[in-house]
Amino acid sequence: MDTGQSSLQAVVQRRGTALVVASLGSAVLGLLASWPYKEETGNWVLQAQGQDLGNLVAVVALIVGAVRMRAGSLKAVQLWAGTLFYVLHAYIVYSFAVHFGRLFLVYVAILGLVFYTLIAALPTRARPAAYPRGAVRVFAAWVLIGTGALFALLWLSEPIPATVSGQAPPSQQAAGLIVNPIHVIDLSVVLPGMITIGILALRGNRTGLFLTVPALVFCVLMGSSIIAAMLLIVMSGDTSGLAPMVMVSVVVDTSLAAALAYVRRLTGPLNHPHASIHRIGG
Repeated sequence: MDTGQSSLQAVVQRRGTALVVASLGSAVLGLLASWPYKEETGNWVLQAQGQDLGNLVAVVALIVGAVRMRAGSLKAVQLWAGTLFYVLHAYIVYSFAVHFGRLFLVYVAILGLVFYTLIAALPTRARPAAYPRGAVRVFAAWVLIGTGALFALLWLSEPIPATVSGQAPPSQQAAGLIVNPIHVIDLSVVLPGMITIGILALRGNRTGLFLTVPALVFCVLMGSSIIAAMLLIVMSGDTSGLAPMVMVSVVVDTSLAAALAYVRRLTGPLNHPHASIHRIGG
């Protein structure tokens, strides 16, 4: 193991620790304190707290992933990367769509930490020597393609009619937002990315094959946070989210099943936590 690689992995480890501590603190405060969301509408508070619950699950996933990576687990690398993508998405939303308050700089710091941790970490981890073939690969790829297409249709079901009518979408008005940041991020980057990864995996492209499990992990974590938010909204007396909650639950279960089947069939050179450097797509 060369010194440069060792130093880089030490930096990644430190960033991961800081990320866990900051994410855990902001999630707990969002759930237990009244001041983080005091300027938000009731609907947006419940959505933010649903995200906080999802973030607690993400913190556990980051810890488990980091511990197992030190033991040389290739599966843990996939879990860790997918969780970082989820945290990146979550804190873009917090940073741009929660009123300025005492946690603003915390949100921005977490966003920067996860972004640069991904840049530092992804090129330094070993890639599998062989990826799943046959039904397992096809199933995982089509789960990503189907999930991306399904959520694109769901998210577009409000903005398209609202664009025609010239009125803001009802969910946006309920949340008190200028625009819905989740729609922006998902429709521009996340959902096309999921569909692209699925297509690349079907074609046997190594970048698509490597990113399949992280994308599925992202789906599980993001879906779980959406379910948590919908459950909080239903408990507040608004039952309109029951049907979408069932649909998202199916997506979470299917994504989890696809991820587990896929990782069980990964084989790779990651026998030691300091495996050699391989670039994505290499």
